[in-house]
Amino acid sequence: MPTVGVADLKDGDFLLDVREDDEWKAGHAEGALHIPISEFVARYGELTEAAPQDGRVHVICRSGGRSAQVTMYLAQQGVDAVNVDGGMQVWEAAGRPVVTDDGQSGFVL
Repeated sequence: MPTVGVADLKDGDFLLDVREDDEWKAGHAEGALHIPISEFVARYGELTEAAPQDGRVHVICRSGGRSAQVTMYLAQQGVDAVNVDGGMQVWEAAGRPVVTDDGQSGFVL
């Protein structure tokens, strides 16, 4: 499973958040694309439209389990995808910004 640490992510890297709606609303990485794992297959086209053509998709969830499943699925589809190790819990612990939809400070649920 291709994996990357939070510290290795750079500004501008494409981030796909697969957590559920309540988790997303509590707080997320600014600029991430949100497609809950429960809706992922049905909404796959949204990812292909938004993701950079020849770029990497960094998949994140709360701790890394759900994002690992989506990363494996994407790899099977031929997408350059990596799982973000430790997920949003590590993101927040590393001091990376967590925001709500209106730009306020959020938290990881």
